[in-house]
Amino acid sequence: MALTPPFLGQHGIRQETPSKAQLGAKLKEGSDPQGKANARFLPLDAYRGLIMILLVSDGFGFAQLPKYGFYRFIAEQFDHRPWGGAVFYDLIMPAFLFMVGVAMPYAFAQRAKEGSNRVDTTRHVFMRCFRLVLISEILVSIDDSRAHLSIHNVLTVVAITYFICHFLMRMDMWKQATIAAALLSVHSAIYLLFPGPDGAFAQVTNAGARLDRWLMLASWNLPWNCVTINLICEIPSVLFGVWVGTLLRGSRPRAQQMKILALGMAAAFASGLALSPLVPINKWLWTATYTLYTTGWSILGLLILYVLIDVIGMRRLVFPLVVVGMNSLFVYCLSDLLRGRIDSAIAVFSGSYQSLGIFAPVAQSCSVLLVIWLIAYWMYHRGIFVKV
Repeated sequence: MALTPPFLGQHGIRQETPSKAQLGAKLKEGSDPQGKANARFLPLDAYRGLIMILLVSDGFGFAQLPKYGFYRFIAEQFDHRPWGGAVFYDLIMPAFLFMVGVAMPYAFAQRAKEGSNRVDTTRHVFMRCFRLVLISEILVSIDDSRAHLSIHNVLTVVAITYFICHFLMRMDMWKQATIAAALLSVHSAIYLLFPGPDGAFAQVTNAGARLDRWLMLASWNLPWNCVTINLICEIPSVLFGVWVGTLLRGSRPRAQQMKILALGMAAAFASGLALSPLVPINKWLWTATYTLYTTGWSILGLLILYVLIDVIGMRRLVFPLVVVGMNSLFVYCLSDLLRGRIDSAIAVFSGSYQSLGIFAPVAQSCSVLLVIWLIAYWMYHRGIFVKV
């Protein structure tokens, strides 16, 4: 999984201790603290950090705000829609997959530079995906207090889509585009050609849910409403990121890259919205329109950071994001395993900020986030980066 620095050592951890002055100087220059600026794309680290912060902060606690007036609008933006449509919080997982794709051309180019051939790279990808799935199943089992398998969780989805896109990106662009279009079309056709009694995209009787029950896979995805065939459209979510990463690594002038990104964003928005009357935008079924629509938002987010960091030069502003982005897998696992304990420990001394009234959940979530960020910063400051 290209979610951590591609230049780490054989065991995934490298330790150096640059001074604070060196860290500040490197970030000001737009490089990482190990002096590998040419091997990295700083907006990618910042974007990855932003996504991870939104995940580990549990939406900054905004979902727990009162459900009336303006507070209701904010609360709804930071909680998944029950069924259909997409709010801000529904954009996080697609952006996460998109960033996996963007990172892949950088990671594989670095491996090629180090002398890896296709066989070596494929072996490396397979082992990385295997370890990701193993970590994922361990985390899921710990969360549910029982050993079991789950197909549709974050790291397993990343592993599967990453492995498939690793092969797809070896094809020429037209073949990739054809496969992406075919996957989106086939996924939509499954629902439209085999509608349930309550409609093609009903929550319980849709074709994906019926197929999972028939294959006895439904329990593997609980408690989520998502289904196993979501993977069909999640592959293009990563593949679109691969295209963007390939573009950004290319030799085109910055202005031309930004123009192409803007056109791609507009095309993704337009196609997703235009097709939504036929195929609704639905996160839980990861419909083709959801894939296209959220890809537009993912490109917009990356484009904004690209402008802020590489055009305007506001690198220090995104430093907190980079700290998390360069150790995103560690931060994800730390949050999954210990967030509850950190939350409980802070509550002992903060009283869960009950004196703040309706903003108490926000203060509590931000405090938990701060502790996790400080741990990530401690590792960043010492040049410790973890990958699988």
